[in-house]
Amino acid sequence: MSGDKMMREWMFGLIGLALLSACGVDGEPLRPSLNAGVGVSNSGVHAGGSVGLHKGPLNIFLGF
Repeated sequence: MSGDKMMREWMFGLIGLALLSACGVDGEPLRPSLNAGVGVSNSGVHAGGSVGLHKGPLNIFLGF
């Protein structure tokens, strides 16, 4: 087995393990969130927001 293939398998394994542990198997579900807003100022109209996931003490957000 080549080094690249072995590394790829390890990465897919770790990602799969992270997804499995985050899917709520242990009883605590993932809680998604969405935040959106529009602002008006002298320089124009601005739109923005964020999406996120909450699970226990872990919060992950992506702003746009």
